[in-house]
Amino acid sequence: MTERFVSAAELMAQVLGADGFPFVTIAHPISSAATDELVRRAAAAADECAALLLGANR
Repeated sequence: MTERFVSAAELMAQVLGADGFPFVTIAHPISSAATDELVRRAAAAADECAALLLGANR
C-alpha cells in the first residue's frame, strides 16, 4: 500500500490480532506517477517483500 494508508493498515492488523505485522509501503500517490517511477517503486517493494518473507529483517 502507499505510505498514506499505513495507519489504516496498522489498525487493521491490530483488529485482526496481528499487531506489529510487517508490511511494505511505497510512496504516495501512485495515480499520478509515471510508469518508470511505478516500476522503480514496485521493484524496491518486491525486494523488501522478499526480505520480509526470508526473514532478513529480523
